[in-house]
Parts: sequence; structure tokens; C-alpha cells
Amino acid sequence: MKIRVNLRPNLTGAVSAGLLVVAFCLILLWRNPLLFWNDDYELSVLPVFADMARSWSEGHWPILSPCSWACGNLAGEFQYGTFSVFVNAAVILIWKFPLTFPQQAAALSIAHLVLLAIGVYLLARDRGFSTSLSIFVALVASLNGWIICWGATDWFGALGAFTWLPWAWWGAERALDARRTKCRFLWPAPFVYLLVTGGFPYTVLMLLLLIAWLSIKSLIQTRKLFSIVPMLVGVALGFGLSAPAWMALLDLVQGSARELQSAAAHWQWRVPLAALPGMILPSWIVNWTDFSSRSLPHTAAELACGLVAPAALVAGLVWRGRRVVRQMKWELILLLLVLLLCMTPTAGLFRWSFRWLPFFHLILAICAAEVLHTVLPSTIAAITALALVVLTGIAAFIFRTAGSYTLPLGWIFLGLVAVWSSWELLGRHSKFRPWAPVAITFCAFLATYLCIPTNCGVPRYNFSQPLLKPEPLDPRRLYLTVYPWAELTYAATNTPQPVGRTLRPGSTSMWAGLRLINGYSPIRAAGVAREFATSIHGEINPEVGSHLLNHQAGKDGELAAIGVDGIVVAREVSITPQPSSEWELVVSTEEGNVFHRRSAPFSRVRSVISINSRPNEQFVPSTISQINDSRNFVEADIEVPSGGRPALLTFSRPYFRGYKARIRDQKLAVTSYRGLFPIVEVPAGVHGRLTLSYRPSWLVWGDSVAAVCGLIVLLGVIAACRYSSSTGTESRS
Repeated sequence: MKIRVNLRPNLTGAVSAGLLVVAFCLILLWRNPLLFWNDDYELSVLPVFADMARSWSEGHWPILSPCSWACGNLAGEFQYGTFSVFVNAAVILIWKFPLTFPQQAAALSIAHLVLLAIGVYLLARDRGFSTSLSIFVALVASLNGWIICWGATDWFGALGAFTWLPWAWWGAERALDARRTKCRFLWPAPFVYLLVTGGFPYTVLMLLLLIAWLSIKSLIQTRKLFSIVPMLVGVALGFGLSAPAWMALLDLVQGSARELQSAAAHWQWRVPLAALPGMILPSWIVNWTDFSSRSLPHTAAELACGLVAPAALVAGLVWRGRRVVRQMKWELILLLLVLLLCMTPTAGLFRWSFRWLPFFHLILAICAAEVLHTVLPSTIAAITALALVVLTGIAAFIFRTAGSYTLPLGWIFLGLVAVWSSWELLGRHSKFRPWAPVAITFCAFLATYLCIPTNCGVPRYNFSQPLLKPEPLDPRRLYLTVYPWAELTYAATNTPQPVGRTLRPGSTSMWAGLRLINGYSPIRAAGVAREFATSIHGEINPEVGSHLLNHQAGKDGELAAIGVDGIVVAREVSITPQPSSEWELVVSTEEGNVFHRRSAPFSRVRSVISINSRPNEQFVPSTISQINDSRNFVEADIEVPSGGRPALLTFSRPYFRGYKARIRDQKLAVTSYRGLFPIVEVPAGVHGRLTLSYRPSWLVWGDSVAAVCGLIVLLGVIAACRYSSSTGTESRS
């Protein structure tokens, strides 16, 4: 059965929801132009996107990056959306405009927030909510505290993936609707693909939980096993389309430093039970466990949900409890389950349970809209909100959880609920009455972020546009940078002046296309990340750095074998590379000293006669010419003398499993030096054009699976279009 849909109200409402989000963000940007410019966005996200834009301009898929060894495998890092069509398209488009760094960050985040709001609006409309209530749900899901304070302003991967969760939910529910055509299985596929490739493993967990919940709900309600088959097929197709992304993550995480993370991380950033009143009054302060496992006072900004949503649900449970439970038991079960996940420790490779909060806010908004739609008069919800604000404010002062933001925010919230209550009581026959929850929610969010800083204690760095230029470093050289903990040393609170041109902390080398060992990497899959004990933010362990510069910086040391011919040492670190006969000081700035080897920059491909990882073997020198060191491959003309020993070639790029080498049709084995860089042994007498390319099995199989699933989706779309046209012809005849 085909369902006729009036598109005009949906289109108008969806656009209105998106425009409200844009207006909201522009107001916040007017007050703080650096709103979306914090921590990981500065050290990692934006520099990598600049490198991705450069890669596309060069005609290459940005699977690898030549600018960082620690963060050299962009696909394996997962969070950068390497395989997401939308993320790549957004990056290419935004980088066409002459925007500053904070403006680029704002454009990326706002684009995703708008799509998030539109997706939530469509999900709400399909549940039968009015236009006003659907926009209300969209505002709560896209402007809640966790999304604004973390996803949109720091961890872009979280926003990039969560943007598509309501779309996937919308598609999954349509696939479950037996009244739709046989091609309804297509609905979830593109949105699951966009969600998975968006780059946030937590959102994939949210999707799996959502699919399990929808499956159990459908099976119990219909008692038909086939009822969930279209949805599961669509979800499977979505995972198939995104196969290269998740296969890359599963492959690169094996043996990575992420597998060795401290168990203490599982207990950090859980939502405390005592923090829940923050859903009413976000200025509520209790102790949270931070990134350093310290229990410190923290405002409940992450729990901000616009006041109306929690008040409406509480009102429904208090005044119409049985009806609410009977009518929304499935949604309430999911809501409680996700809240428990927010509060319990994580496991495995996952950490920081509060990352479930955006899903909690989405479910809460849907439950609140259901209460306002069918269960409870909005007048009771308004009066309940008034009582909750008063009681929470009094409790904050009694239990000393008020903090410095409670008085301004508490009075504003009190005024808002008073206006809402008056609106409900005095404007019962007004045509604008259904829009009261939208207006109050918008104003409550605005008041929250104007009173409480959206930067939840994460550092902000004064990175400026000169970082787009390589000076004072040399793009031909490979640098090792030794600097102290960036968060404590170079954050704007400690270093207010522009910083980074010499040291290039995190992955900021990617802005100028410089080559550094260092880089921001949560996975730390590269061998150099483990060998040099680099932190997530790119700092090298101080003891390892001292050892490398004092004992491995000579012409026969490990740094020379890797290809490091430049060293940058921060002012705070009193180390000079040894021996002094090998290095010269070329630049000295306020940030640090830059040293170069006295010789010319190393070649990207070198022939060595010995290597200490194979101490009992000797090799002959070969002739190397016409080197083309590209992003995902290296080419060079090789000539090895005949009748003797083989030649051994080293490549100055990070090693990852999956490199393939060949000369003409002859395949050559690719190994590595202690997992640091690729090496290839070439037999005696061989000459020709050698190609070393990165073609791992996960990419080959992932591309194949994605191609097959893409073909199935395409055929399904064609069949659906033909069915739609045939039914349209029949109805006209």
C-alpha cells in the first residue's frame, strides 16, 4: 500500500527548524566568535580537514596523510569521516571560501546542526506530532547541552555521526511500516551509511541499541518475525555501504596504543546521579570525574535540555502516570536504559559514558512531545515547570550546589516559566498557544549558553592564520618536535599570544603541509606512536624524547633511519640534539629552536647496505631516481646491480599493514623496520619502475562490499521509482 504524504507542511516545518538553529547559532556567534573553536577542533579536526581538502584538490582520496606519522592513517582514525560523502563534500565546499579557522569550524558545525534538526523534525512528524511540537523536539535534540558544549564545539566526529541518528531512526520506522511498499527496506540504508562513516563509535552503539529496541518492540507488537526483516535488510545495506570505514577501524585498532588505555578511563565522565537536577537548572554543580580521574565540581551544562522537555515528562508522570506508562512504555524503557548507560562505567575500547547523553536528550524530547500531544494539557506542564524551577533553585542553595551561575540563570528561568504559565492561562484561544513550548525552549537554551560558558573546561589555543604558511620550517624535511604537555603550556590561559608556528602541536602541521612525526591520534595505530610513547595530543614522552635526541640523533641512529632531518625543541625543554657535528641551529624563536642536519634533506626513498633490525645481512647499494612520493603511493626508478646481493630500500613514511610493492609484474615483499617504516628487498639485477602503494585487505574487501550494496540500493531505487510511476498512472486512469 502506498502512503500519500503532503510534502508542503513537512518541507516548511523542516526548513523552519533548520533556520531556527541557524539563528540560534548566529546569536551565540555574535556574542562569542570563537564558540565552535576549542581544543580538539583546533589541534586535530580542522587541520586534518585542511589536509583532506588539499588531498581532493590533488586528485587523491585522503586515506593517508604525509603530514603526520602519528596521525598518518586518516581512514583508520575513523573520526574524520574519510569515507563519508557528506563530510568530504562539506569540507571541499567550505574550504573554497576565504574563511578564518573559527569561521570554518562554525560553518561545519552549523551545517550538521541544521541537518540534525531537520532529521529530528521528520522523525517527530512521522510519529503524528504537530508542526510546533516537531520543531520543539528538533530544538531539544540539536541544541541540548552535550551537543553544544561538546559535539559541535570540540568533538566534531560526535556531531558528524549523531546528525544522522534521527534520520536512521526515521528510515528504520518507515521500513517497519507494513503499509508501505516492498521497497521500504531502502529507507534506513543511506542514513546508516552516513552515520557509520560520520566517525564516532559511540553513535554506532546508539544505532545498534536503537535497532535492537525497534526489533523487540515490533516482534512483541506484531508477533510476526517477518515484520523486522525490511528494517534489518536496510540496516545491513547501510553497514555494507560503510564497510571501508568500520573495517579500517577494526584493522587499525589491533595492536594500537588504544588497546592499552588505562582502566581508569572507564570511570571518567559518568553522569552522577546527583547531577540530574541539572536537567531543570543547568547551573547545578556537583562533583564529576574528569579526564584526569579527579572528582571536581562541574556545572551540569551537558544536561541542559531547554526546561520544557523534562518538565513536561515529569508533569505527565505525576498527573497521568498510568496513562503515560501505558502509552509510552517502550520509549520510557529506552529512556531509562540510555540514562543508566550514561551513569555506568564503560568497557573495552570505549570511555566517557556521558557520550550517551545526546541520545538521551533525543528520546526525552520525543517522550515530552508525546505527553504534550496526547496525555496532558500544556497548562499543567507549564505550572509543573514553574514548581520544578522553584524547588530546584531552593534545593541548590540548601545543598550548596548553586554555583556562580544560579542566580542569573535561575531568575531568567523563573521568568520564562512565569511567562509560559501566563501564556497558557490567558491565551487559551490564541493561535500561537501551541508554539509556547518552542519559544520557551529556544529562550531557555539561549539563556543557558549566555550565562554558562559552553567551553566545559577544555583548553583553547590561540592558533591564527599564519599557521597556513610553512615558515620557519622546511616542507622538504621530516621533523620531530619535542614539547611539553600542550594543554598545560600553550592553552590561551597560559599563552595568550599566537602560538604554534614553530612547534606545530597536535596535527597543526597539516595546515601548511609540513611533515612531522608528531600528530593528534586517539587510536595511535602507527608504530612510531608506540615506539616514541606519544600521547593522544601528539606530545612525545619526555624521557623518550631525551633518549632520542641524546643517543639516536646521529647519522647512524634511529632518527636517521626513519628519515628525520629536522628537530624542533620547545623553550621549556632544555635538550640539544647530539652530536653537535651532525646538527646546526637554523632558527630560534620565542617558542623554541629549530635544528637541521648539516647535510641536505633526506630522500624519501633510500637504499641502505645494512639495517640493525637485520644485523647479519648486507645489501648492495642501488640507483634510485625519479621519485614520486604521493599520498597513498610512492614510485621510483630502481636499478640493482646484477650477480650479487639484493638491495634494501627504506621509505620515509609510517608503516601500516597493507602496503604492496611491485616492479612491472613482479611482486615484492613489504616488511617494516620495527613497525616504523616500510622496507622492500629488491633482488639483484632487477631494474624498472617500483611502486609501493597502500592497498590493505580491509580497503579491498570494504570497497567490494560497498559496491555490491550500492548496486542493490540502486536497483531498489529504480524498482521503487517504477512502482511509484505505475501506481500514479493507474490512479490517474
